[in-house]
Amino acid sequence: MEIAIYGNPVLRKKAKKIPLDKLHEYRSIADQMFEVMREDQGIGLAAQQVGLTDKIMVIDTQDSPDSKMVVINPEITSYSKQTDTMEEGCLSFPGIRANIVRAQTIEVTFYDLEGKFYRITCSDLIARVFQHEIDHLNGVLFIDRMTPAQKLMLKRKLKKLRESQETQSE
Repeated sequence: MEIAIYGNPVLRKKAKKIPLDKLHEYRSIADQMFEVMREDQGIGLAAQQVGLTDKIMVIDTQDSPDSKMVVINPEITSYSKQTDTMEEGCLSFPGIRANIVRAQTIEVTFYDLEGKFYRITCSDLIARVFQHEIDHLNGVLFIDRMTPAQKLMLKRKLKKLRESQETQSE
């Protein structure tokens, strides 16, 4: 597995729900995703970022022993009105960081690899990671959350990334 870089069309694809009777098929995929994420020092990784279009993501904020999660078919069911601005990066956009506004608290539902259903309310960093990765699963990139001024300042870098990806795929 390799990280899909900006310009790769898979990053704009919307993920397909995973049938719960097929979860066992995703154990090895999740393990590989954790490995790729760790190698690149990320804290979250969505399927599209490794060339897949299934509704799976992995998170490991490394801030607590239970911070490692495999998340299947996540849906954000509510967003707080309070927002937070924080610098974000993305493994699919190496070398690019920007301040992104996101809801401070969200409620999210998902399944784990055992088929257990979760409904959790989370805030701050973990809420941000969920929002960022679920955006990926919906074909939305963090540059889509940037202000026009931020995009303008990054225009050259983004063009370079896109062109390098296009060259690789030829």
